[in-house]
Amino acid sequence: MERMGEFFDVRTAATRVRLFGTLEAVSWVLLLTGSVLKRLPDPITWPVMVFGMLHGIVFVIYLFSVLLAWREFEWPGRTVLLGLLSSVVPFTSIWFERWAIRSGQLGDSSQAPAPAAAQA
Repeated sequence: MERMGEFFDVRTAATRVRLFGTLEAVSWVLLLTGSVLKRLPDPITWPVMVFGMLHGIVFVIYLFSVLLAWREFEWPGRTVLLGLLSSVVPFTSIWFERWAIRSGQLGDSSQAPAPAAAQA
């Protein structure tokens, strides 16, 4: 199980994609919640402004982290395109991150075969 400190470690491109992809999905939840509150019979409008700004900031940081990962891991065009598109469709940044780990696109974060034990 991954420790919380490791999740918030942004020293590598892979951890930045993972962190900001998760935050981008959370910001979608907040933004959609704000949209619902705005459409109530007695509308509450401040959440749309606050969560919209938060989502915009996280969106840009996520895009930037995907572009940096593209350069570091020398992703093919398909991978970077999926990463960038995953920021537009709600919650797909989580899908992209999990796919990138399974397919070996995120370097050390990816599920690689465990090294064989040393023979004594």
